[in-house]
Amino acid sequence: MSASGPAAPAFLRLAAHPLRWRLMTELAASDLRVRELATLIGEPQNLVSYHLRLLRDAGLVAATRSSFDGRDSYYHLDLDRCAEGLAGAGTALHPALRPGMGTPLPSVRPQRSRRLTVLFVCTGNSGRSPIAEALLRQHTAGHVEASSAGSRPAPRLHPGGVRVLRDQYSIDVADQRPRHLDTLTGRRFDYVITLCDRAREVCPEFPQHPRRIHWSIPDPASAGDSEQAGLRAFTRTAADIDTRIRHLIPVLEQGGSRHDRKPRVRQRPLPG
Repeated sequence: MSASGPAAPAFLRLAAHPLRWRLMTELAASDLRVRELATLIGEPQNLVSYHLRLLRDAGLVAATRSSFDGRDSYYHLDLDRCAEGLAGAGTALHPALRPGMGTPLPSVRPQRSRRLTVLFVCTGNSGRSPIAEALLRQHTAGHVEASSAGSRPAPRLHPGGVRVLRDQYSIDVADQRPRHLDTLTGRRFDYVITLCDRAREVCPEFPQHPRRIHWSIPDPASAGDSEQAGLRAFTRTAADIDTRIRHLIPVLEQGGSRHDRKPRVRQRPLPG
């Protein structure tokens, strides 16, 4: 006897597949390459690529070309789209499951004597990582100790990032200066988050093995020579980072200084 009635929502049918759910779970924590995903879930790379394509076609996963190796790509899970899909699935089952609107962001409160520490890393420490540092500090009201550094720090912060933080987020970082990763040798962090594919390759190890996360975010400084093009690029980048910060906050709220079980990238010496 054939079943009748409405079909399950498209998101539910897509995400319910065990392998795709594994992929989404891994990508919820960090941007990753196909070969890393294949290693994590123990499936052939061509099979992983097939299911990634289905997730991309549904708009749940996006791919960005690696700035370190242009032949490679990083995959990123759109958590906002996933939230919409989950909410739609609940509403389709019963109106009482419609999610509430306007739920405030959780605040990260210290759950022990020491604050959680988060380090953001990119190459120049002039755009992406200072933006992430500033936004995390703002969202958590100082309950998280946020820092940033670069593998090859620039002489000063990029004016596009300074302007976007000031005009759109009411954050003043005009007096901040880029810092080198070398200045943090021996420091303990709970999380180390790389925002640049090149920086991921050279980011050193830190004491007590902090959780490692990668956000593959293109450099807004390379968007174009005109001031308007640069400002648009920094606006998009700051919005992307702000979204990722909002998704990071519940993880920090759990007190999650869990060790990263992602496949380790071979660390290289910092360039001189």
